[in-house]
Order: sequence, then C-alpha cells, then structure tokens
Amino acid sequence: MFPKPSADLVPNTYAFETTPLVKPTGFREYDARWWFGHPGSDKPPELNLMGVQALGLGLGTYLHEVGVPPEVVVGHDFRGYSMAIKIALAQGLMAAGCTVHDIGLAVSPMAYFAQFALDVPAVAMVTASHNDNGWTGVKMGCSRPVTFGPEEMGRLRDIVLSGAFVSRAGGGYRFVEGFAEQYVEELTRGKAIKRRLKVVAACGNGTAGAFAPQVLEAIGIDVIPLDVELDHTFPNYNPNPEDMEMLHAIAAKVRETGADFGLGFDGDGDRCGVVDGEGHEIFADKIGVMLARDLSALHPGAQFVVDVKSTGLFAADPVLHAQGAKTDYWKTGHSYIKRRVRDLNALAGFEKSGHFFFNPPIGRGYDDGLVTAIAVCEMMDRNPDASMADLYRALPKTWGSPTMSPHCADEVKYEVVERVEKRFREIAANGGLAGHRIVDMVTVNGIRVTTEDGTWGLVRASSNKPELVVVVESPVSKDRLHEMFKAVDGVLRENAEVGAYNQTI
Repeated sequence: MFPKPSADLVPNTYAFETTPLVKPTGFREYDARWWFGHPGSDKPPELNLMGVQALGLGLGTYLHEVGVPPEVVVGHDFRGYSMAIKIALAQGLMAAGCTVHDIGLAVSPMAYFAQFALDVPAVAMVTASHNDNGWTGVKMGCSRPVTFGPEEMGRLRDIVLSGAFVSRAGGGYRFVEGFAEQYVEELTRGKAIKRRLKVVAACGNGTAGAFAPQVLEAIGIDVIPLDVELDHTFPNYNPNPEDMEMLHAIAAKVRETGADFGLGFDGDGDRCGVVDGEGHEIFADKIGVMLARDLSALHPGAQFVVDVKSTGLFAADPVLHAQGAKTDYWKTGHSYIKRRVRDLNALAGFEKSGHFFFNPPIGRGYDDGLVTAIAVCEMMDRNPDASMADLYRALPKTWGSPTMSPHCADEVKYEVVERVEKRFREIAANGGLAGHRIVDMVTVNGIRVTTEDGTWGLVRASSNKPELVVVVESPVSKDRLHEMFKAVDGVLRENAEVGAYNQTI
C-alpha cells in the first residue's frame, strides 16, 4: 500500500525520501501549485517526488471513481525539475491503472489540444505557469475542454491527503512522437494574414518561446523575437503579461524596432498580452473589448463572458450594444470562465489576466495564448487602415489599474476577503466610498463595489498564490482612480494579515 502523505517533512532526512510530502494548501480552486524548491533556497519544500506520485495515484483513483476512461495526456513545461515531476506523476497514474499519453515538452494548451487530437478524456499538465523558479503545479481535467474546478479539486485533495488510493493493474505508457508539429499545424492551418505586420513576440524565456515565433511566422507575420530562449530561471523578467516589467520590456522593443505591436506570452503559453505600436501597454481586458467589437461585427448578438476583474466597458460600450453583444460577468479563474463559456455557448470569454477562450469557429473552448495572438492579428487584418493604437483610442476612455497583489497567507486570505466584504456593506449602509454612494456590489467572486459615477474597486483572494487581488477602474478621471484605490486599500489595511503589494498605481 502506498504511504499516506504528510503535510510537513524535514528535507534531507530519511522520512523525506520515504514519505510523500503534500502540503494541503497546494490544492487550489482550479489547479495545484506547490513550492518544490531549488538549490540555494532556504524555503522548505511543500512537495516531494513521492508526493507527486501520490497526486498521480489520487488522480487515477478519482478518474475511476467518476467513471472516466483511465487515459491521461501528460506534458511538462521547461523547468529543470518538470520532467522529473512528470515522470513521478505518470508513475502514480500508471499505478492507478491509467494509460499515460506523454506529449513531452509542451505549453498547456497543447496538452488540452491533445485531449481532442488523441481522443483522450483526461489531462495532467505539469506547469507552474509564470510562477518563480522553484514552483511547480499541475493543471488537470477530465471533461474537455474544461479543467477541474473547486468540487473536483476538493475531492482530489481528500483522496490524496487521506491516502485513499486504489491501485489497479493495466496501467501503461505511450510517448507521442511529433505532437508539437501536429499542434503547430492545427493552429496555422488555413490562416494567412494578408496585411504586412511586424510584431514583437516576447516569451520571457518561458516555454512559449519554443512555439510562438514559429506559429506567427507560419501565418505570415514578420516576427521580432524577444527573450524566446528557454531558461527556467527567467533571467530578464517574469513571463507574465499582467506584469508591468514584461509589458515595459515589450514596449521598449516595439519602439526600438518600429513594430506594429507587441505580443507577450506567459510561462506556459495559455495567456497573451498586447502592447500597441506607440508603446502603450494595453491591459488584457481592453484587448478583450477590442476583440469583442471585432467579433460581434462578424457574429451579431454574440455572447461573451468576462471575469469580475475586467473593465466595465463590456457592459457600457455603445458599439457592443449596437451590435447586440451580451456580456456575463463571472468568477475569475481559467476553469471558471472556461466552464461558463461552455455552459452559455458563448463565442468567447475574456479574463483580465490574459486567459482568453474561444469557442468554434475560432477555437475549441480552452485558453490558448497562440489562438489569442492569431485572433489579434486577424483583427488587425480586418482593419487595414487602423493601427492597434487607433483601435485602442476608439474605446471609451477609462483609467484602470494593473492587477495588484498584496501578500496574504493562503490560510487566511479567504477569511480576510469575507471581512472586507462585510466592511464594504457597512460603508454602503452608512454613507459612501471615496465620497460617492455605492450603487452596486458583485459578490460572485470576492467583492466588487461600484459607485454612482461608475468607478469601481475589486478585492478577491488569489486562487493560486498567497495573495489578494486588487483592481480599480474609473470612467471619470485618473484622480477618481486614485481616490478609489486609496479607499479600498484603507479597508484592506484594517486587516493585519495583508502585506505589501507587488505593484501599485
């Protein structure tokens, strides 16, 4: 019988080598993330290789429990330890009687595509996306195109932590040769951009560097590569298209080369960010509005889904109204939006983080940064007389913040958000926020408060890091943006557990 996991082990001890280590907080709302560690770090690991085996055995046990055929696609991102983690995961899956289809080095959407192309029901992609070197994680699903949400993650967590594994015979392994070429061919088939476009493709030394330049060149783009060499230490900046350091690097390269615009991809290739030809960093939710305008002109009455961090323009934009577009604000998180897009049969879903989801005829319903990049290029192709900056300026003006993330421990972050929601309700009942009456509260995911002039602020718990998430926006002025941030931050500072921000306005 496989040993029951422990939540706390001392590294370099006998117990560490003979007992699975799995910290419970690694099971997030819609994927799993743990600090695995790296040489020179004094932070204690939250997972060891036996713990990864336990995760694979638990996932296999879960698939049998819910009646899903025991076949699983696995892939890994470009980190020094990711292949070892994938092998340990595969061992656990095979011990549970699963057949493992290994596609090798991959971006996450390549693993999702494999579920369709190989007709395999389940996926387990080893990646920590844009998290710092030393982190690992697994994105899982068993009902394409969606991935696990809280219910599935909760059941998997219970199986793994309790050691309720069921070993079975019949497990097997298959390495799928040439699958990367099949993925690239799928993305580029029938795609040809007629307009001459010079585009910076920035990958932050993440796994997307192995795919993005090739895909863009195949559809006719003149590609200017930026940090496309694979290096899991991320020596230049974090491969995160929400991170201003990455966006600033793209903007500098765009200005230096005279590119039409720049595209930035995150560490596992499922997100895409945009910088216009004048070097302006365009937050992903505004790119979503631009794409929604473009696509709803082709598909009148289109349904879109956006997350609660996104701009209020999806509800207020007169062009989207004129084209009959409908928008549903939903929970932040790639699994949440992916499911909502499927359930509403929406044409597309947009997250402020840069996770975009396109249903047929554009995509297969999952988030793929390269599909997004192609959609952006096609939008520019359909607007041959306009620059990216022109399309951006055509949107109603709002002042918005980046996604700001003050530190807050995993163990308390949801409780802190509950306190913040209670405090906002008290403020709404007794006056206003930042000098204005609160007219709306959205609590589908954290708390988003909107005042009478349309200015809003959001506080929610991060689903994959020990952080809170704070976003503010105003359609009135930059001063109102800062007033709202000051008011929201003032409520947060009533909680001692809230630490410093990663970035602010």
